[in-house]
Amino acid sequence: MSTEIDYGRLMHRAMRSLIRDVLAEVADRGLPGQHHFFITFDTRAEGVDIADWLRERYPEEMTVVMQHWFDDLDVTDDGFSVTLNFGDAPERLVIPYDAIATFVDPSVEFGLRFESQEEDDEDDDEEVAPAPMAEDVDEAEGQHDAEVVSLDSFRK
Repeated sequence: MSTEIDYGRLMHRAMRSLIRDVLAEVADRGLPGQHHFFITFDTRAEGVDIADWLRERYPEEMTVVMQHWFDDLDVTDDGFSVTLNFGDAPERLVIPYDAIATFVDPSVEFGLRFESQEEDDEDDDEEVAPAPMAEDVDEAEGQHDAEVVSLDSFRK
């Protein structure tokens, strides 16, 4: 039995559960109002399944936008899959929650950032900057800065 409560791990689990619940609601009812998501994920993470040409173009990290057009959103306990349009080429993506680095809904200035232990070791006080977009995204114009929740304050 551990002698300490691992708040960081518990927060990560809760935040990923929040993403799952939000995506499940969107899968059932669609995106309400002006809500849309920028989801950045590690393309190298276990369980990520994307087209080879996308992996070649984004060998480490990719940001996708779920807003005007997405199809077949399927949400599970471990991750989600969705078909997105990349320049008139629909592609199916499978993204485990553990692969997600950031989840942002700029319409309400909400964001979550998951930090790996390696990032913590490099710079605990690093400023959070917006992740680059995977495709030319017209809807990114006029985007508001999002408040990002960081787990640094829960770590020793």
